[in-house]
Order: sequence, then structure tokens, then C-alpha cells
Amino acid sequence: MKLSRRWSVFLLLVALWNWVIWPRFALAIWNDERSWDGSAPTSFLYVHAVLIIGSLVLASTIGWLGVKGLRRR
Repeated sequence: MKLSRRWSVFLLLVALWNWVIWPRFALAIWNDERSWDGSAPTSFLYVHAVLIIGSLVLASTIGWLGVKGLRRR
């Protein structure tokens, strides 16, 4: 499959957007009172951590595809 330059740039922008947004969301979840039961993490924190990590893995993969598409041109 060949990606056009426009699609490659789009994929890079999507990856960048995700890498800007999700760490900020992670900080908000970390500081949320529902994330901690005393000093122990709750399932609220674990579920959101899995979602955040999964999203960042997908963002990295999308960014890698964008870079790969730009290098082929």
C-alpha cells in the first residue's frame, strides 16, 4: 500500500495530537480522588491506565506509519 504525502502528514498529526492529549489526561486521572483509596490505586485508575497506554501505543503505530509513508516518497 502506498500512502500519499497528504495522508502521511495527516497520520503524523493524529499521532502528535494523541501524544499531546493523553499524557495530560493521565495526569488528570492520577490526581482524581477516585483513583486512590487511601494510598492504594483503585480500579478506576487501572482501567484508565490501560486505556491511556493502549491509545499511546496506537498513536505511536500511526506515527510510525506516517513517517514510513513520508520516507517512501
